[in-house]
Amino acid sequence: MKKFIFPMCAMLLLVCSFAMTGSLMAQEVMSDEVRNFRIAAEQGDAGAQYNLGVCYEAGRGVAQDDREAVKWYRKAADQGLAHAQFKLGGCYGLGNGVTQDKHEAAKWYRKAAEQGLADAQYVLGIYYEDGKGVVQDYRAAVNWYRKAAEQGDADAQYMLGGCYEEGKGVAQDYREAVKWYRKAADQGDAGAQCRLAFCYSYGRGVAQDKHEEVKWLRKAAGQGDASAQFLLATCYALGSGVAQDDREAVKWYRKAAEQGHADAKKALELMGY
Repeated sequence: MKKFIFPMCAMLLLVCSFAMTGSLMAQEVMSDEVRNFRIAAEQGDAGAQYNLGVCYEAGRGVAQDDREAVKWYRKAADQGLAHAQFKLGGCYGLGNGVTQDKHEAAKWYRKAAEQGLADAQYVLGIYYEDGKGVVQDYRAAVNWYRKAAEQGDADAQYMLGGCYEEGKGVAQDYREAVKWYRKAADQGDAGAQCRLAFCYSYGRGVAQDKHEEVKWLRKAAGQGDASAQFLLATCYALGSGVAQDDREAVKWYRKAAEQGHADAKKALELMGY
């Protein structure tokens, strides 16, 4: 039996050596930035806990790990850090690193929104409009969209414009719709640019102006919005708000068709392309 003692000890030493090497390798792949965040995070620094969560979620300077991200976001969120609460809400909403739970998502979004975080206010507005994790309430949706919109959030401005245009959660008011669409459009929101073009096309909340319609369609189309590309092509095909030009029409129909726009494909077929 004694002759087996040495090989067994050698094997144990080899295993320990591999374990230590693996531990050292794990430490080596952690960047200095992440290591510093961890030191501060373990001492209770909320900002460091949040930053460490971001690193784990993105796999920046450390192996990507959604569960670890949730762990550190939660620690920072429990200390009242709004950005961490927002991130934690997103993890629950998508089911990243934790079981998907829209109610928990809404809970954390609300905590961040109540601290004035525009991103959280916007998402909470969506939750109320769609009835995700909360009882559907259009008025509450408008309330949160407005809070974010007034802080300059383009997505919220676009959604608030939609609420005014449709009369959802607020009295229908095309002028207010145009006001908020324009704010979002001026920030480059393609969806808002399309809706603003529609308002100019039909004279909703603003004097009808086909030239303005084309102007805003062009901006959205230039960003790759397929619907805007199709509508801009139609303007060229009909000579509405712009000089009639079949070549330009085909150009924009093709761009929309390449994105799978069915009506654009049909229009090309009718034009013999």
